[in-house]
Amino acid sequence: MAESGDIPMREPLAYFLTWTTYGTWLPGDQRGWVEKPGRFREPNRNMEVANREQMTEPEFVLTSPQRALVELTIRDHCKFRQWSMHAVNCRTNHVHVVVTATGYSPDDVMKQFKSWCTRRLKEHASKPEAPARGPTKNPANSLPLTLRQKFWTRGGSKRIIFDQEGMENAITYTLDGQ
Repeated sequence: MAESGDIPMREPLAYFLTWTTYGTWLPGDQRGWVEKPGRFREPNRNMEVANREQMTEPEFVLTSPQRALVELTIRDHCKFRQWSMHAVNCRTNHVHVVVTATGYSPDDVMKQFKSWCTRRLKEHASKPEAPARGPTKNPANSLPLTLRQKFWTRGGSKRIIFDQEGMENAITYTLDGQ
């Protein structure tokens, strides 16, 4: 509820959410990186090495079956919450989602997606027919999923969309710009 004196804000049309898998895009990365609050930074090899040394688990790279499971989980969660999912694209090292979640903050939406995706990945990995390291062999994932604690990096990009053009651009990027 708005406090007295607050400027009323209209409800966003959607959120464009992006988050990376653990350890795959560290501060200092050779591709550049984003520092809060949204400032692009140039590569810094020393910073990248220092951040890699602080990792408590190996990096996590999603296999094709894991990517499909993440997308299905996000679709199912949107149905359950009655959110409008406009686009989802799970890549090996990041996820993009364009979603309308009226009454929820982008932080809450992203946290719910990450939490449910983690839960489903762990459940799938613990099934007797699942290989020990996940749905398919992946040398980057040297830690069995059932033991892994960190699947995603902290936070992520949360863009708020207020107009149709912004929505169309986010959907196009999510589906075709990868």
